[in-house]
Amino acid sequence: LIRRSSNNEKNHFYQASNASEKSIKQPIQSNMYAQQQYPQPMMAPTADSDAYSGKSAETRHLKPGELSTGTTIMAIQFDKGVVLCADSRVSTGAYVANRASDKIAQLHDHIWCCRSGSAADTQALTDYVRHFLAQLAVETGRLPEVKVAAHLMRKLCYENKDNLMAGVIIGGWDPVCGGSVFNIPLGGACIPMPFALGGSGSTFIYGLVDSEFKENMTKEEALALCTKAVSHAMARDGSSGGVIRTCVATADGNEREMVPGNKLPYGPAGW
Repeated sequence: LIRRSSNNEKNHFYQASNASEKSIKQPIQSNMYAQQQYPQPMMAPTADSDAYSGKSAETRHLKPGELSTGTTIMAIQFDKGVVLCADSRVSTGAYVANRASDKIAQLHDHIWCCRSGSAADTQALTDYVRHFLAQLAVETGRLPEVKVAAHLMRKLCYENKDNLMAGVIIGGWDPVCGGSVFNIPLGGACIPMPFALGGSGSTFIYGLVDSEFKENMTKEEALALCTKAVSHAMARDGSSGGVIRTCVATADGNEREMVPGNKLPYGPAGW
């Protein structure tokens, strides 16, 4: 038997077949591609959203309320003693609090200290070490050694390193070791060195000092190198400036000098 289909059934069949052909021709998109979201292009940060806006490379790492400090200190050991040298600028952020300070402090008769970091911290440390060395000299009846002063300073800096910001250079002469230089950076390490640099301006002159330093320099050569290097640092570092103060510690005594700002051996470009 043959069953004939009505016109309504034929129309329904043709519509279903056309719909199936359209679905075959259209590509099937998987859920992975359908749900994927492409990143939108980012706009360049504006001055309001940039965390470094209005801050220099020297101040962008500071926490709220902290102020940047700057110094250039240096000491060189020569054949008969030690030459210590420092600039005179004390800065509180972008302001110069003191343009003619003395960053070379005397700890004993022939022992001196170059200070960098917080002025209050280093002044307190030098007062403590000066007191301890005076007591030691009275008890032993002889001059204290430079390394004793350095280890006293190292002990104070290391045991209070979380509360202090102090980097110092201890230099001087004693009857046992002669001229000695000890570098005590932030953190409280104590490193004996033939020459030492410290402060924010020291990064500009390491290459200069490395190229011109030599063993067994004379006093005149050491003085010339110190003033030349510190003047270069003062020209490049915005936190170093003022005048150059020097101190020569030998068995014969101490010699202190000052180079004014208009007689520096090197100045900025166009000086």
